[in-house]
Amino acid sequence: MTHTVSHLAQAILSAHAELALGAPKTFKLFEPPALTNQGLPAIKNEADAEVYQAAHLASLALDFDAVDAQFIAHAWQAQTQRTGQFDANQWPTEPDDFGLRHRADAEVFAPCPQQLGLYAVLPDATWVGRMARAGVPTVQLRFKSNDAQAITQEVRAAVEAVRGTPALLFINDHWQAAIEAGAYGVHLGQEDLHTLTATNLGAIRSAGLRLGLSSHGYAEMLRAAAVQPSYIALGAVFATTLKRMATPPQGVARLTRYAQLLRHMPTVAIGGIDLGSLAQVLDSGVGSVAVVRALVAADQPEVMVAAFLAQIHHNGKG
Repeated sequence: MTHTVSHLAQAILSAHAELALGAPKTFKLFEPPALTNQGLPAIKNEADAEVYQAAHLASLALDFDAVDAQFIAHAWQAQTQRTGQFDANQWPTEPDDFGLRHRADAEVFAPCPQQLGLYAVLPDATWVGRMARAGVPTVQLRFKSNDAQAITQEVRAAVEAVRGTPALLFINDHWQAAIEAGAYGVHLGQEDLHTLTATNLGAIRSAGLRLGLSSHGYAEMLRAAAVQPSYIALGAVFATTLKRMATPPQGVARLTRYAQLLRHMPTVAIGGIDLGSLAQVLDSGVGSVAVVRALVAADQPEVMVAAFLAQIHHNGKG
Protein backbone atom coordinates (compact mmCIF):
# COMPACT_ATOMS: atom_id res chain seq x y z
CA MET A 1 0.00 0.00 0.00
CA THR A 2 1.25 3.49 -0.76
CA HIS A 3 2.15 6.02 1.92
CA THR A 4 -0.75 8.23 0.78
CA VAL A 5 -3.28 5.41 1.09
CA SER A 6 -1.99 4.49 4.54
CA HIS A 7 -2.09 8.12 5.67
CA LEU A 8 -5.65 8.66 4.43
CA ALA A 9 -6.85 5.40 5.94
CA GLN A 10 -5.35 6.25 9.32
CA ALA A 11 -7.02 9.65 9.23
CA ILE A 12 -10.41 8.03 8.62
CA LEU A 13 -9.82 5.45 11.33
CA SER A 14 -8.78 8.07 13.88
CA ALA A 15 -11.79 10.26 13.12
CA HIS A 16 -14.35 7.43 13.36
CA ALA A 17 -12.99 4.95 15.89
CA GLU A 18 -16.37 4.90 17.65
CA LEU A 19 -17.79 2.92 14.71
CA ALA A 20 -15.60 -0.09 15.51
CA LEU A 21 -17.41 -3.08 16.99
CA GLY A 22 -14.30 -3.79 19.03
CA ALA A 23 -10.76 -2.50 19.01
CA PRO A 24 -9.92 -1.19 15.52
CA LYS A 25 -7.88 -3.71 13.55
CA THR A 26 -4.45 -3.20 12.06
CA PHE A 27 -4.26 -2.31 8.38
CA LYS A 28 -3.30 -5.18 6.15
CA LEU A 29 -1.85 -5.10 2.67
CA PHE A 30 -4.59 -6.09 0.29
CA GLU A 31 -5.49 -6.31 -3.35
CA PRO A 32 -8.43 -4.01 -4.07
CA PRO A 33 -11.57 -6.11 -4.61
CA ALA A 34 -13.32 -6.27 -7.95
CA LEU A 35 -15.32 -3.10 -8.36
CA THR A 36 -19.07 -3.51 -8.38
CA ASN A 37 -21.42 -1.53 -10.58
CA GLN A 38 -23.52 0.40 -8.07
CA GLY A 39 -24.28 3.41 -10.23
CA LEU A 40 -21.49 5.37 -8.52
CA PRO A 41 -18.69 7.35 -10.17
CA ALA A 42 -16.09 5.10 -11.72
CA ILE A 43 -12.49 5.13 -10.52
CA LYS A 44 -10.85 7.15 -13.27
CA ASN A 45 -7.47 8.16 -11.89
CA GLU A 46 -4.90 7.53 -9.20
CA ALA A 47 -6.47 10.00 -6.75
CA ASP A 48 -9.82 8.20 -7.01
CA ALA A 49 -8.10 4.87 -6.43
CA GLU A 50 -6.27 6.15 -3.36
CA VAL A 51 -9.47 7.46 -1.74
CA TYR A 52 -11.29 4.22 -2.54
CA GLN A 53 -8.48 2.04 -1.15
CA ALA A 54 -8.04 4.19 1.96
CA ALA A 55 -11.75 4.13 2.79
CA HIS A 56 -11.90 0.40 2.11
CA LEU A 57 -8.94 -0.25 4.42
CA ALA A 58 -10.34 1.95 7.17
CA SER A 59 -13.77 0.30 6.94
CA LEU A 60 -12.26 -3.17 7.27
CA ALA A 61 -10.20 -1.98 10.24
CA LEU A 62 -13.44 -0.70 11.81
CA ASP A 63 -14.84 -4.22 11.42
CA PHE A 64 -17.36 -3.57 8.68
CA ASP A 65 -17.81 -6.71 6.64
CA ALA A 66 -16.20 -6.97 3.22
CA VAL A 67 -19.30 -6.06 1.21
CA ASP A 68 -20.22 -3.10 3.41
CA ALA A 69 -16.61 -1.89 3.22
CA GLN A 70 -16.88 -1.76 -0.57
CA PHE A 71 -20.07 0.32 -0.41
CA ILE A 72 -18.47 2.72 2.06
CA ALA A 73 -15.36 3.03 -0.11
CA HIS A 74 -17.43 3.76 -3.21
CA ALA A 75 -19.43 6.37 -1.28
CA TRP A 76 -16.29 8.05 0.06
CA GLN A 77 -14.88 8.22 -3.43
CA ALA A 78 -18.18 9.68 -4.72
CA GLN A 79 -18.26 12.20 -1.86
CA THR A 80 -14.71 13.31 -2.64
CA GLN A 81 -15.55 13.74 -6.32
CA ARG A 82 -18.70 15.69 -5.47
CA THR A 83 -17.08 18.07 -2.99
CA GLY A 84 -13.74 18.33 -4.73
CA GLN A 85 -11.77 17.43 -1.60
CA PHE A 86 -11.05 14.51 0.71
CA ASP A 87 -12.32 15.01 4.26
CA ALA A 88 -11.47 12.24 6.72
CA ASN A 89 -13.87 13.70 9.30
CA GLN A 90 -16.93 13.53 7.04
CA TRP A 91 -18.35 10.01 7.05
CA PRO A 92 -20.46 9.77 3.86
CA THR A 93 -24.20 10.07 4.51
CA GLU A 94 -25.53 11.60 1.28
CA PRO A 95 -27.94 9.24 -0.52
CA ASP A 96 -26.50 10.11 -3.94
CA ASP A 97 -23.01 9.11 -2.81
CA PHE A 98 -24.34 5.62 -2.07
CA GLY A 99 -26.17 5.40 -5.39
CA LEU A 100 -29.64 5.71 -3.84
CA ARG A 101 -32.07 6.70 -6.55
CA HIS A 102 -35.79 7.36 -6.35
CA ARG A 103 -37.81 5.11 -8.62
CA ALA A 104 -41.08 5.78 -10.42
CA ASP A 105 -44.12 6.41 -8.25
CA ALA A 106 -45.77 3.25 -9.59
CA GLU A 107 -43.00 1.20 -7.98
CA VAL A 108 -43.15 2.87 -4.56
CA PHE A 109 -44.98 1.16 -1.71
CA ALA A 110 -47.74 2.99 0.15
CA PRO A 111 -46.30 5.45 2.67
CA CYS A 112 -46.47 5.18 6.42
CA PRO A 113 -45.83 7.87 9.06
CA GLN A 114 -42.24 9.15 9.20
CA GLN A 115 -42.37 8.45 12.93
CA LEU A 116 -44.10 5.19 13.80
CA GLY A 117 -43.39 5.80 17.48
CA LEU A 118 -43.20 2.81 19.80
CA TYR A 119 -43.29 -0.32 17.63
CA ALA A 120 -44.15 -3.53 19.52
CA VAL A 121 -43.21 -6.88 17.95
CA LEU A 122 -45.57 -9.46 19.42
CA PRO A 123 -46.00 -13.26 19.33
CA ASP A 124 -49.76 -13.62 18.87
CA ALA A 125 -53.06 -11.82 18.32
CA THR A 126 -53.83 -11.69 22.04
CA TRP A 127 -50.67 -9.68 22.66
CA VAL A 128 -51.39 -7.51 19.62
CA GLY A 129 -54.79 -6.54 21.00
CA ARG A 130 -53.46 -5.99 24.51
CA MET A 131 -50.69 -3.65 23.39
CA ALA A 132 -52.94 -1.80 20.94
CA ARG A 133 -55.39 -1.11 23.74
CA ALA A 134 -52.50 0.02 25.95
CA GLY A 135 -51.77 2.77 23.44
CA VAL A 136 -48.89 1.34 21.39
CA PRO A 137 -49.20 3.13 18.03
CA THR A 138 -47.54 0.45 15.87
CA VAL A 139 -47.72 -3.30 16.40
CA GLN A 140 -46.36 -6.27 14.52
CA LEU A 141 -47.61 -9.84 14.64
CA ARG A 142 -44.60 -12.15 14.53
CA PHE A 143 -46.43 -15.49 14.58
CA LYS A 144 -44.18 -18.50 14.05
CA SER A 145 -45.97 -21.49 12.53
CA ASN A 146 -45.86 -23.76 9.49
CA ASP A 147 -49.58 -24.45 9.71
CA ALA A 148 -51.28 -22.46 6.95
CA GLN A 149 -54.69 -22.59 8.64
CA ALA A 150 -53.28 -21.46 11.98
CA ILE A 151 -51.46 -18.59 10.26
CA THR A 152 -54.64 -17.45 8.50
CA GLN A 153 -56.62 -17.54 11.72
CA GLU A 154 -53.98 -15.70 13.75
CA VAL A 155 -53.54 -12.95 11.15
CA ARG A 156 -57.30 -12.44 10.95
CA ALA A 157 -57.51 -12.38 14.74
CA ALA A 158 -54.76 -9.75 14.90
CA VAL A 159 -56.57 -7.56 12.37
CA GLU A 160 -59.72 -7.81 14.48
CA ALA A 161 -57.72 -7.17 17.67
CA VAL A 162 -56.63 -3.69 16.53
CA ARG A 163 -60.03 -2.73 15.17
CA GLY A 164 -61.35 0.30 17.05
CA THR A 165 -57.85 1.38 18.10
CA PRO A 166 -55.48 3.76 16.27
CA ALA A 167 -52.75 1.07 16.15
CA LEU A 168 -51.14 0.28 12.79
CA LEU A 169 -50.72 -3.48 12.30
CA PHE A 170 -47.86 -5.06 10.37
CA ILE A 171 -47.70 -8.81 9.75
CA ASN A 172 -44.28 -10.46 9.82
CA ASP A 173 -43.56 -12.82 6.89
CA HIS A 174 -47.11 -13.97 6.10
CA TRP A 175 -47.80 -11.48 3.33
CA GLN A 176 -50.50 -13.46 1.53
CA ALA A 177 -52.54 -13.87 4.72
CA ALA A 178 -51.98 -10.16 5.46
CA ILE A 179 -53.43 -9.18 2.07
CA GLU A 180 -56.43 -11.43 2.54
CA ALA A 181 -57.12 -10.14 6.05
CA GLY A 182 -56.68 -6.47 5.15
CA ALA A 183 -53.74 -5.69 7.44
CA TYR A 184 -52.11 -2.27 7.37
CA GLY A 185 -48.75 -3.62 6.29
CA VAL A 186 -46.21 -6.43 6.04
CA HIS A 187 -42.72 -6.74 7.44
CA LEU A 188 -40.19 -8.91 5.63
CA GLY A 189 -36.60 -9.93 6.30
CA GLN A 190 -33.72 -9.89 3.85
CA GLU A 191 -34.10 -13.62 3.28
CA ASP A 192 -37.64 -12.98 2.05
CA LEU A 193 -36.31 -10.56 -0.57
CA HIS A 194 -34.21 -13.41 -1.94
CA THR A 195 -37.26 -15.64 -2.37
CA LEU A 196 -40.04 -13.23 -3.33
CA THR A 197 -40.51 -12.52 -7.01
CA ALA A 198 -41.28 -9.16 -8.57
CA THR A 199 -44.83 -10.46 -8.98
CA ASN A 200 -45.07 -11.20 -5.24
CA LEU A 201 -43.84 -7.73 -4.33
CA GLY A 202 -46.21 -6.27 -6.90
CA ALA A 203 -49.12 -8.07 -5.25
CA ILE A 204 -48.28 -6.51 -1.87
CA ARG A 205 -47.90 -3.08 -3.46
CA SER A 206 -51.11 -3.36 -5.51
CA ALA A 207 -53.07 -4.37 -2.41
CA GLY A 208 -52.04 -1.07 -0.82
CA LEU A 209 -50.19 -2.68 2.06
CA ARG A 210 -47.22 -0.88 3.55
CA LEU A 211 -43.93 -2.75 3.36
CA GLY A 212 -41.23 -2.75 6.04
CA LEU A 213 -37.88 -4.42 5.42
CA SER A 214 -35.13 -5.50 7.81
CA SER A 215 -31.49 -4.57 7.29
CA HIS A 216 -28.17 -5.26 8.97
CA GLY A 217 -25.56 -2.89 7.56
CA TYR A 218 -25.05 -0.95 4.35
CA ALA A 219 -25.42 -3.67 1.73
CA GLU A 220 -28.77 -4.85 3.09
CA MET A 221 -29.92 -1.28 3.73
CA LEU A 222 -29.26 -0.26 0.14
CA ARG A 223 -30.83 -3.43 -1.20
CA ALA A 224 -33.93 -2.71 0.86
CA ALA A 225 -34.04 0.94 -0.23
CA ALA A 226 -33.96 -0.10 -3.89
CA VAL A 227 -37.37 -1.75 -3.40
CA GLN A 228 -38.80 1.60 -2.23
CA PRO A 229 -40.44 0.18 0.92
CA SER A 230 -42.55 2.12 3.39
CA TYR A 231 -39.85 1.90 6.08
CA ILE A 232 -36.52 0.22 6.75
CA ALA A 233 -35.66 -1.43 10.06
CA LEU A 234 -32.06 -1.02 11.25
CA GLY A 235 -30.50 -3.58 13.58
CA ALA A 236 -29.61 -5.26 15.62
CA VAL A 237 -28.61 -2.23 17.69
CA PHE A 238 -27.72 -4.24 20.80
CA ALA A 239 -27.30 -7.93 21.55
CA THR A 240 -30.53 -9.89 21.70
CA THR A 241 -31.27 -13.43 22.84
CA LEU A 242 -34.54 -13.70 20.93
CA LYS A 243 -32.99 -15.20 17.83
CA ARG A 244 -29.61 -15.97 16.37
CA MET A 245 -28.27 -12.88 14.63
CA ALA A 246 -26.40 -13.16 11.35
CA THR A 247 -24.42 -10.02 12.17
CA PRO A 248 -23.00 -8.62 15.43
CA PRO A 249 -24.77 -5.75 17.23
CA GLN A 250 -24.27 -2.51 15.29
CA GLY A 251 -24.25 -0.08 18.20
CA VAL A 252 -25.57 3.46 18.41
CA ALA A 253 -22.69 5.11 16.53
CA ARG A 254 -23.37 3.08 13.39
CA LEU A 255 -27.11 3.46 13.85
CA THR A 256 -26.63 7.24 13.77
CA ARG A 257 -24.83 7.05 10.40
CA TYR A 258 -27.49 4.74 8.99
CA ALA A 259 -30.28 7.06 10.13
CA GLN A 260 -28.52 10.03 8.54
CA LEU A 261 -28.25 8.21 5.22
CA LEU A 262 -31.93 7.20 5.28
CA ARG A 263 -33.17 10.47 6.77
CA HIS A 264 -35.66 10.99 3.95
CA MET A 265 -37.60 7.82 4.73
CA PRO A 266 -39.08 6.22 7.87
CA THR A 267 -36.64 4.14 9.89
CA VAL A 268 -37.11 1.78 12.82
CA ALA A 269 -34.33 0.77 15.22
CA ILE A 270 -34.58 -2.77 16.58
CA GLY A 271 -32.58 -5.21 18.67
CA GLY A 272 -32.08 -5.38 22.43
CA ILE A 273 -33.56 -1.93 23.11
CA ASP A 274 -34.94 -1.35 26.59
CA LEU A 275 -36.05 1.65 28.61
CA GLY A 276 -32.49 2.30 29.78
CA SER A 277 -31.10 2.54 26.25
CA LEU A 278 -34.12 4.22 24.67
CA ALA A 279 -32.90 7.83 24.91
CA GLN A 280 -29.58 7.22 23.17
CA VAL A 281 -31.31 5.23 20.42
CA LEU A 282 -33.78 8.06 19.83
CA ASP A 283 -30.91 10.55 19.76
CA SER A 284 -29.46 8.65 16.78
CA GLY A 285 -32.12 10.20 14.56
CA VAL A 286 -34.25 7.12 13.85
CA GLY A 287 -37.95 7.77 13.58
CA SER A 288 -39.17 4.79 15.58
CA VAL A 289 -38.06 2.13 18.05
CA ALA A 290 -39.12 -1.51 17.94
CA VAL A 291 -39.15 -3.55 21.13
CA VAL A 292 -39.94 -7.17 21.84
CA ARG A 293 -38.78 -8.57 25.16
CA ALA A 294 -38.92 -5.18 26.93
CA LEU A 295 -42.72 -5.41 26.75
CA VAL A 296 -43.53 -9.12 26.51
CA ALA A 297 -41.25 -10.06 29.41
CA ALA A 298 -42.22 -7.10 31.61
CA ASP A 299 -44.00 -7.78 34.90
CA GLN A 300 -46.48 -5.02 34.06
CA PRO A 301 -46.48 -4.54 30.28
CA GLU A 302 -49.00 -1.69 30.30
CA VAL A 303 -46.91 0.24 32.83
CA MET A 304 -43.84 -0.35 30.67
CA VAL A 305 -45.71 0.90 27.60
CA ALA A 306 -46.58 4.11 29.43
CA ALA A 307 -42.94 4.62 30.38
CA PHE A 308 -41.76 4.08 26.80
CA LEU A 309 -44.40 6.39 25.39
CA ALA A 310 -43.51 9.14 27.87
CA GLN A 311 -39.82 8.98 26.93
CA ILE A 312 -40.57 8.89 23.21
CA HIS A 313 -42.90 11.87 23.55
CA HIS A 314 -40.21 13.70 25.54
CA ASN A 315 -37.80 13.15 22.65
CA GLY A 316 -40.36 14.42 20.14
CA LYS A 317 -40.77 11.10 18.33
CA GLY A 318 -44.42 10.47 19.00
